[in-house]
Amino acid sequence: MTVRETKARERCKNRKTGDNEGMEHKFEKEQRWVYLAEEYQTMLYRIAFSNMKNRADAEDVVQEAFLRYMKDEKPIQSKEHEKAWLIRTTIHICMDILKSSWRRRTVALEESLVAETREVYLPYQIKDDTTLEAVLELPVLYRNPIYLFYYEDYSIQEIAGVLNEKEGTIKTRLRRGREEVKKILTERRP
Repeated sequence: MTVRETKARERCKNRKTGDNEGMEHKFEKEQRWVYLAEEYQTMLYRIAFSNMKNRADAEDVVQEAFLRYMKDEKPIQSKEHEKAWLIRTTIHICMDILKSSWRRRTVALEESLVAETREVYLPYQIKDDTTLEAVLELPVLYRNPIYLFYYEDYSIQEIAGVLNEKEGTIKTRLRRGREEVKKILTERRP
């Protein structure tokens, strides 16, 4: 008898005897995923939206990040590591999509309508927030550190950990990002 056959017989035997151990484990996993979605969904959506600038793409990115987390069987040591892993994965998915050749060769419907409507609606902001609009115009290199620092209240050390960069690099990107935001805002002034 092979190992596979032995395991199959054990599963059948457990079902017959009413052993619900497998079902309990599945239920615990499902509860864990529900908790993760409730805990991090909003934050990950905001990060994805700040990168993708599109509601549907941001939702797809968040969904993909959660799917990758669920597929990854390795346990994560702490809540901070879990949160950092999800943020880093979300940002990487955004960058992968933005640099894909398909994305570069197509024009989104929203971009074709830009001439008609210049107002940008972000689902989590006050309509007059021109500073956030300026942050969203920054290159990804500056946008993510600025967004995490000012809108998600991360420290420089935490941002360095999430983005896998040195603290000095993050400080430089924050300084340059602030300069770019200032330049964008002064150009818009009448």
